[in-house]
Amino acid sequence: MKPRVFLILWIFLTAQFLTAQSDLPFDRYFRDATLRVDYFHTGNAKEEHFTLDRIYAYRPWAGNPRHLLDAFNNGKYYVKVYDIATNRLIYSRGFNTLFGEYQTTQPALDGVSRTYHETVLIPEPRSPFLLVIEVRDRQNILHPRFTQKIDPGDYHILRENPHPAVKVVPVLQNGSPHNHVDVVFIAEGYTNEEFDLFKQDLEERTKLFFSVAPYRSNKKRFNLYGLFVPSRDSGVDEPRRKLYRSTALGASFNALDSPRYLLTEDNRTLRNIAGTVPYDAIFIMVNSKRYGGGGIYNQYAVFTAHSPATELVFVHEFGHSFAGLADEYYTSGTSYNDYYPQGVEPTEPNITALLDSVKLKWPNEVNPGKAIPTDWNKAFYDSLSIRRQYLRRKIRDLEFRGVKDDSLPALRKRMNELERRLKDFIRDHPLRDKLGFFEGAGYRSTGLYRPMLNCMMFSNREKRFCKVCQKAIQNMIDFYSAQTP
Repeated sequence: MKPRVFLILWIFLTAQFLTAQSDLPFDRYFRDATLRVDYFHTGNAKEEHFTLDRIYAYRPWAGNPRHLLDAFNNGKYYVKVYDIATNRLIYSRGFNTLFGEYQTTQPALDGVSRTYHETVLIPEPRSPFLLVIEVRDRQNILHPRFTQKIDPGDYHILRENPHPAVKVVPVLQNGSPHNHVDVVFIAEGYTNEEFDLFKQDLEERTKLFFSVAPYRSNKKRFNLYGLFVPSRDSGVDEPRRKLYRSTALGASFNALDSPRYLLTEDNRTLRNIAGTVPYDAIFIMVNSKRYGGGGIYNQYAVFTAHSPATELVFVHEFGHSFAGLADEYYTSGTSYNDYYPQGVEPTEPNITALLDSVKLKWPNEVNPGKAIPTDWNKAFYDSLSIRRQYLRRKIRDLEFRGVKDDSLPALRKRMNELERRLKDFIRDHPLRDKLGFFEGAGYRSTGLYRPMLNCMMFSNREKRFCKVCQKAIQNMIDFYSAQTP
């Protein structure tokens, strides 16, 4: 980066605290339109690089004109927009990326570089601006890593409809996109002949979505659309089973080589389809019976429509993508290595490292002023959960390999008995409905804490979020749907 750009950026950054203290007039700085900035994100655990791809413009802007600056300090990355004429920060959003997850995997640690296609959405500025992407270091401090001066009048900005063949299925219409949460459900792995199935699944998942608090009491603050582009094949890729399908988004299990992790890496097609209507958040609904899914903050959530656990998984994954919630479980395996560094407070609202025993991340209702962390008989829970995980991995390995094993019924019976005991443990626990600091969260058995005994971000044993997660989701709903004065 040239010294002059560094100087300009430093001036803009020092002015940020002034901007945050006053309301930004949307109409002064922005048009009611969206700029979609696509770029390539390349690197490994030790390095990363950003390269601009294309910029698209289309109407309208889906976000809330009153909330232009991010209020949550969450996400490994931040996009920031500075008006060059006034030296003001005029827009910011935190987000996560699949690349950021890849950096913690063993191949990345071994120096293997990969490239991912990514997007940031911003309201279209009226004047030339500086777009900055910042990245957190291992201490969660943000540093500018990519800068690009952009003139919104540049003729290189593409203004055509990138994917005109999308069938739009209006599901819920409550008003202007500016003061509602605009969510799209995109079909994946549905053929032309399965369009009616897509509409049926869309209706059922919408009902499930609004059966969970706090979405239940906020239904009038949402706009929902279904977006259908047919796939040639039904279902999605399952590499470990050597099953491959040609689908609209190319979604696949075994993302980052994790069996249940289901994502798409075709970001360009995803954004082309999603941009058919105004959107704040994306669901990818996959035509599959297999258990799996994924969610990345301010990117998208993926779920399988016909798994027995659908009603829990798809709301869990939306917790990641919409509200930036962390996983609270710690006994299931992942592809990550040291995802949350020890001695650093996570940015997510629902887990904590308890580094400050005075300034707590959430209230302690178990025994105010005492019992931090909370004693919840963790050793007993772990003994059951670890045995259950071992049996589940063994059963899945036999099933994936297609091995005919007479022991499978007995293994399933033992696993189901352990699951019953775990459910009983949670249901009958004296602290079941209390806030506290329960050790075990964020893929770590020790050193990280969750707010309550159980939550949809911890397990799929109950269809409810804990109090802290509900508050975080409500804050995000308020952020997008606040009414104009």
